Amino acid sequence: MIKDKDIIVIGIQAWDIEIGSNCKNIAAEFAKYNRVIYVNNPLSFLDFFKTKKSERIEKRKRIVFGKENGLRKVSNNLWEFNPKTVFAPTNRIKQNYLFDRLTRYNAKKLSNEILRALNLLEFKDYILFNDSSMFLGNQIKTLLNPSSFIYYIRDNLVNSPFPFWNLHGKRYEAQLIKNADVVVTNSIYYTEYACNFNPNSYMVGQGCDVSLFDFKLRKIIPAEELTLIKRPIIGYVGYLASIRLDIDLLEFLAQSRPDWSIVLVGPEDSAFTNSNLHSYDNIHFLGAKEGRKLPEYIKGFDVCINPQLLNETTKGNYPRKIDEYLAMGKPVVATKTIAMGYFKDWVFLAETREDYLSLIEQAFNESSTILENSRREYALTHSWENNVKNISQALTTVKIKNYTKC
Repeated sequence: MIKDKDIIVIGIQAWDIEIGSNCKNIAAEFAKYNRVIYVNNPLSFLDFFKTKKSERIEKRKRIVFGKENGLRKVSNNLWEFNPKTVFAPTNRIKQNYLFDRLTRYNAKKLSNEILRALNLLEFKDYILFNDSSMFLGNQIKTLLNPSSFIYYIRDNLVNSPFPFWNLHGKRYEAQLIKNADVVVTNSIYYTEYACNFNPNSYMVGQGCDVSLFDFKLRKIIPAEELTLIKRPIIGYVGYLASIRLDIDLLEFLAQSRPDWSIVLVGPEDSAFTNSNLHSYDNIHFLGAKEGRKLPEYIKGFDVCINPQLLNETTKGNYPRKIDEYLAMGKPVVATKTIAMGYFKDWVFLAETREDYLSLIEQAFNESSTILENSRREYALTHSWENNVKNISQALTTVKIKNYTKC
């Protein structure tokens, strides 16, 4: 375990975002044994001049104008830092030369701000942990000159449908991976990708806080809505996004097994809202629910599913919902991907629509208390503590390898 060090954490998600973040969880875990500064990205000029009011934006404006301190202590060993600078926008620039020049300009401004904060905190001999900040990463690494540089991959951004990363992401991330002392990922697929550029690339798993889903910590009663639905119940919990989930597969299941009830819990995108799925009597859309209520729905499922599409967005992603399902001891049927190979001993993996039918039936028949407990115990090993231990071990392994080279 990394202990008694100073650590800089940079990434693409700010500390004050409302959604969950791997980077925030890892930073908080690091801070149990180290001093950590979590650096938020500065405002862009576009954000700065937006007319729409947002407290997050207004707060950063106050920091830029010197009306508020950008360095805030979050806990005993953890600081959030908002740099006192504004970025020039670059993501729509197609010319490599101009993009590179503006990126270097932004990175230098940000690095100077980070160095100012490091001096205030008296950080020395620090480790730099970068969560997917590929455009600024190389320059910041050079300018800050950390004792160790860890690059973290947990999403397939360079092949994503989001144009921000597409234009320059592939060449920038490849270079960043090459320059890292160690690359850590939460997916076998991402590790294989990183190994193309850096042999010091390791799958370190995924941290999850599954305590909310641990039925041995508190009594969980099935949601009352489910008592009105005919069993068996095949259920999914999560955002119903057509870029990730297979609408045709769900329709096939509903048609093939009209005696099954398919329950979908979560908000829908427009493709789901306008799909044929709403015309089936045995498909039940229950809408978005509060996070603390989700275990009550999973509790009432007979089998949990993750009916993913196979595409660049999904095949490498670590699905946290699998840990949530398993933490409640539920049998799970999911689409077979490279990333899902991590769960192959605990989840039924389907390659075809017909596989889904047979594996769901198999999941019904093989259910037992022993299997429920073993699934639960496995999911509980995927803690943030263990995740950071694995990151620490990867860095230690690389240092030993480099030390023993002739």
